[in-house]
Amino acid sequence: MLTDHLPEDPHDELLERWNATLPHQEAMGEMLIRRYSEPHRRYHDARHLLFVLRMIDELADEQDLYLVRLGAWFHDSVYDVPERELTNEEASARLSVRELSRAGFEQEDLTQVARLVRLTSTHVPGARDPEGELLCDADLAILAAEPEAYARYVADVRAEYAAVPEEEFLEARLEIMSEIVEGQIYRTGKGRALVDAARANVEQEVASLTERLEASVAGSDG
Repeated sequence: MLTDHLPEDPHDELLERWNATLPHQEAMGEMLIRRYSEPHRRYHDARHLLFVLRMIDELADEQDLYLVRLGAWFHDSVYDVPERELTNEEASARLSVRELSRAGFEQEDLTQVARLVRLTSTHVPGARDPEGELLCDADLAILAAEPEAYARYVADVRAEYAAVPEEEFLEARLEIMSEIVEGQIYRTGKGRALVDAARANVEQEVASLTERLEASVAGSDG
């Protein structure tokens, strides 16, 4: 998996990718990289952004990659823990509209990028939405990582939510991962090849979460 080759400091590759996507807007790219480098981020950080961008390249077919890549750049551009008045996805979508409108984007493209960003909240694109499918598959590609990389991902997510009490975290995480494993994880043609690995990882995590939650509840009752 591409997680094995992610640099510890992805700044230079990210900036190179940004300038290839949106030339003459280097300040916006630097602003986004700073956001993904915020110290409280342990998983949804600059390495995650680079991973998603690389997976878009890996899984791409005939999608409009320009707008998908912009959607990826903005999809976690706001990541507050805990969330504020808006969800992180909604706040990120609004940031994309604000920043890209200043860069002269037309309304149709602003709407599409913001829509793609919002999709990463549910990862359930509608029918005939190849761009949405690609971004969602790239964002969830970590689920198909090698077991060691998957374990690091799980640990990093927990570290990101270190302030959340254990039982509360386990309940929320179990709900999210149960929905994923019971649904259609990947939708792109190339993404479907990752389904078996992802399902095995998530099923194992769900079993672990269930066991830990039961133990936590039992301990609280005792």
